[in-house]
Amino acid sequence: MAFPKEFIWGASTAAFQIEGAKQEDGKGLSVWDVFCEKEGAVLNGDTGETACDHYHRMEEDTGIMEQLGLQAYRFSVSWPSIFPEGAGKPNQKGVDFYDRLVDSLLTKGIEPYMTMFHWDYPYELYLKGGWLNPDSPKWFGEYAAFLTEHFSDRVKNYFTLNEPQCFIMLGHYDGVNAPGVKLSKRDIFRAIHHSLMAHGEGMKAIRANAKQPVKAGYAPCLSAVYPRTETPEEIEVARREMFCLNREKIEASFSRLFDLNSWWMDPVYLGRYPEDAFTYFQEYLDFVKPEDLKLIAQPVDFFGLNIYSGAEIYHQDGKAVYSPKKTGRPQTYIGWDVEPKCLYWAPRFFYERYHKPIIITENGLANQDWVMADGKVHDPQRIDFLTKYLKEYERAIQDGVEAAGYFTWSLMDNFEWAFGYSQRFGLTYVDYETQKRTVKDSGYWYRKVIETNGACLG
Repeated sequence: MAFPKEFIWGASTAAFQIEGAKQEDGKGLSVWDVFCEKEGAVLNGDTGETACDHYHRMEEDTGIMEQLGLQAYRFSVSWPSIFPEGAGKPNQKGVDFYDRLVDSLLTKGIEPYMTMFHWDYPYELYLKGGWLNPDSPKWFGEYAAFLTEHFSDRVKNYFTLNEPQCFIMLGHYDGVNAPGVKLSKRDIFRAIHHSLMAHGEGMKAIRANAKQPVKAGYAPCLSAVYPRTETPEEIEVARREMFCLNREKIEASFSRLFDLNSWWMDPVYLGRYPEDAFTYFQEYLDFVKPEDLKLIAQPVDFFGLNIYSGAEIYHQDGKAVYSPKKTGRPQTYIGWDVEPKCLYWAPRFFYERYHKPIIITENGLANQDWVMADGKVHDPQRIDFLTKYLKEYERAIQDGVEAAGYFTWSLMDNFEWAFGYSQRFGLTYVDYETQKRTVKDSGYWYRKVIETNGACLG
């Protein structure tokens, strides 16, 4: 068995996707609240106004976590719930909710892992320019300082930002996520840079305000590739493709900046933008200062990694060539390819490059689930998906990757952003009409995985 004795098993959620309680108890608007009001922005006109009603059903949900045997729970804090205006005086009722959540978790023996920002940017700060405003990193730093000062007597693990690739590129360039704008290339680089600086300000705030020893990091998503064969030549081509600038992809669609892993990660872990890409995009980057990069590269304790799929490549004349997609290949309901090998190669390549303990902060399957005639939710596809992915993660650990934990996405079905309620990722089924929770077969299976520290995977 490769999973270390101290390995942490958990599940993840995000505030906007589960809490509901729009503008209740003094909560301010987020960009997602406003985006959902736009006709056609979200499938079926769905909104996060109620979501899973976790705001009112939190004790029931932590009870489900205890039933599943979770050792840890990764949740995000709603920034506009704490600061309705984005800054200034905190909203005490918002703070009280997270106090109750943290205390409930600890009472049940579940370690809280707090994500400070998971996409629900305060609308009032967006009106001031949002991520384009040069003060935006300081806004986040002040928010992070408050969270750390208030919660670090009980919360020992933090993530600053979740998936800047998504909230910047999908929200500010493609416009398919909140706030739904389409910035120029010049402006998108500034927004990216400010978000990375915000991470740095957040890390500084955590270190300066923690009341006890804490651990903190960053949770980007990634574009994973893996070699078709495990020859040294193809492994090296895959490694290069994971981090180098693919000019053909960028020139075909600038949106593929999303896939340039090194652009989003090298500044945080290495203190610099990747040289090949920085040179290529240099005309847009005259505002980047050396002191910015020093700020971004604050010491972190682990490497958070959100990963769902990948792509196979092989080498031809020393170049990376993507394998043709097979007709009828296995896909999740959301349309992502099932590629378990990515959970071996991504941790391996990222650990080799950045030398930080890996925590898989999201991994899971969108499925067509429903309550069956026997009153249960049978989801064998999810069990198979997670089994195959976890066995690849285990293999990476056997081959020397230092791994600290795994958080499946998600604890429960929820509002899946622009897909609304059409995608079910949870270990727990949610009936959105009644808010009844039903633990799926995969939830009971995951409990056994946790109990055996992965030994039951075979």
